[in-house]
Amino acid sequence: MQISTASPTKGQLYLVPAPLDFGCAQTPDLRASMPMGTITVAASLSHWICENAKSARAYLKRVNEITPLCQPIQAMSLIELPREVHKKGDHHGNFDARPLLQPALDGHCVGLVSEAGMPAVADPGSSVVRAAHDLGITVVPLVGPVSLLLALAASGLNGQNFAFVGYLPQDPQERMGRIRELEALALKTGQTQLFIETPYRNLAMLQALLQTLQPNTRLAISSGLTLDNARINSDITKQWKQKPAALDNATPAVFAIGR
Repeated sequence: MQISTASPTKGQLYLVPAPLDFGCAQTPDLRASMPMGTITVAASLSHWICENAKSARAYLKRVNEITPLCQPIQAMSLIELPREVHKKGDHHGNFDARPLLQPALDGHCVGLVSEAGMPAVADPGSSVVRAAHDLGITVVPLVGPVSLLLALAASGLNGQNFAFVGYLPQDPQERMGRIRELEALALKTGQTQLFIETPYRNLAMLQALLQTLQPNTRLAISSGLTLDNARINSDITKQWKQKPAALDNATPAVFAIGR
């Protein structure tokens, strides 16, 4: 896969997926979940916008084990998204990312990468993509793992009508109220509701779901997707209560409810 420029003066913005093993003990070969075309493009980029520079460097080291990087990591330009973007998100349009894309305006192709999965999907980055469109920079999404779609496909729930609702409230009462709200929507419309949680709160989320959901509401949980220890379970709530939790507080998971 060759990189080309959108015009004689502008580079392109590549949305580069990262493996789903961030924070996990396992770090399998990238080729197990990502095509060589994506790995090759990642190796050819020297300008990056990232969620976290440390994790981006670790990712590029793994890329280098498969195909040589275009230059040493120390010589690359890695620009982190601001802290407020991490805390509040950038999907509401309040952050102007255009200055971050100056390298693309200068003719360099730029990679956008998050800590896991596809940038700008359940992760920061949408502000960068909007800015690229506003500046006339071509946006090129690359192929790689997207946990939400993998979890949806494996859930047995409605894949024709679904919504990703991000994180649920941390306050127990607010969280239970939000679960009831999402469940009512799912049961009324048939729309699958997908959400995530910080891994160390996985078991607390599961407990809240089992305490709140109606007995025949279907709950699907996918954890460790693309890893050797992946677990995918889908059953009605009353059956979940009768089995050990196939979940831990260390592995990223996607939750889904529906009918």
